[in-house]
Amino acid sequence: MQKREKAVTFKGNPLTLIGPQLKVGDKAPDFACVTSGLEVIGIGKTQANKARLFSAVPSLDTPVCSEETRRFDKELAGLKDKAICYTVSLDMPFAQKRFCSAENITNVQTLSDLHDQSFGKNYGCLIEGLPVPLLSRALFVVDKTGKIIYCEYVPEVAQYPNYDKAIEALKAIA
Repeated sequence: MQKREKAVTFKGNPLTLIGPQLKVGDKAPDFACVTSGLEVIGIGKTQANKARLFSAVPSLDTPVCSEETRRFDKELAGLKDKAICYTVSLDMPFAQKRFCSAENITNVQTLSDLHDQSFGKNYGCLIEGLPVPLLSRALFVVDKTGKIIYCEYVPEVAQYPNYDKAIEALKAIA
């Protein structure tokens, strides 16, 4: 498996990411994540009839990740029938479900990569060397053909992504 040393930082400390650095035009890789209903799904079982935003985050139980998920939930409200957002983390599906219930998240679906960390490995955002596995913050907008049309690896894990560019890319294909 490919490793990218010093690909991101967390509070200024350099970290290695496992997996390839995807780019615009690449085919969105498959994965095996678990839904809140404990179903294992891959890219083929996501709603391919809609524009898809995959938002990888370290944990929904952190301030930046929870704010990011709430922001995308709000932004997607107007695109509900044309686009979908999946927030992917290594949180347990039960914790993700609790978070969404507590925060009244209805326009974002959560996916747990705890099953085999294949999202993190295939999308190049699994952080190596931490006491517990975490995903780095990254965004991937995928069109109906399965092609990545927007990609952002946030260079500092504790910072917010570029919401405007991601939503603009999503709206352009919705």
